[in-house]
Amino acid sequence: MNRIVLVGRLTKKPEIRVVDEKNNKVFTRIMLAVDRPYKTASGEKSVDFIPVVLWGKKAEIICEYLDKNNLISVTGRLQTRSFENNDGQKKYISEVIADEFQFMNTKKVEESIV
Repeated sequence: MNRIVLVGRLTKKPEIRVVDEKNNKVFTRIMLAVDRPYKTASGEKSVDFIPVVLWGKKAEIICEYLDKNNLISVTGRLQTRSFENNDGQKKYISEVIADEFQFMNTKKVEESIV
């Protein structure tokens, strides 16, 4: 089973990317700053930066309502892909492909509730 649940903050404002204008295929790639459940020896919190990809309507919603530092919960699967860089070296990228998400605190959502 390949299932991941994350809660973290966006490191920057999400941007929509168009793959195929004709068929309206869009995606966004966000970076989540996720706190580790422990502190370092010096008492500081550690953070992991995890790339997350959302497709279609999910990407559009994320880009419309979220901004830098918003807290979000994401559920999805881990995917690894590889490519060759300009020097001919094989590089690997691991990212979460999101199936579901939930806003944890956004100003736009909070304002619309009032």
